[in-house]
Amino acid sequence: MQEDNPKNLKVMVIDDSKTIRRTAETLLQREGYEVVTAVDGFEALSKIAETNPDIVFVDIMMPRLDGYQTCALIKNSQQYQNIPIIMLSSKDSLFDQAKGRIVGSDQYLTKPFSKDELIDAIRTHVA
Repeated sequence: MQEDNPKNLKVMVIDDSKTIRRTAETLLQREGYEVVTAVDGFEALSKIAETNPDIVFVDIMMPRLDGYQTCALIKNSQQYQNIPIIMLSSKDSLFDQAKGRIVGSDQYLTKPFSKDELIDAIRTHVA
């Protein structure tokens, strides 16, 4: 059972934008979370095995493996399918949100996101 102490929580942020990764990492570390970052889906998939995050934030638009593909791969894995995945996108269309749900994402945040949105998502999905 997990306590409501953020210190034990590992958050993965996958985004090809260094600015977004750094912003999310700084905001979350200030709140006491341990943050693992990845530049794209390939890097994320190799890091998931070694870090075992409690929740994943993934950008949709990335080269090589996009957020939808990355989410689908994580959700199709027996070992990691229960990890909550929050999609991050600069596009706020219903189509994108629906597509996110189809591949198994748990929530959809539009960029630019606020610290509160990140923290709320973590509190909502990692109980």
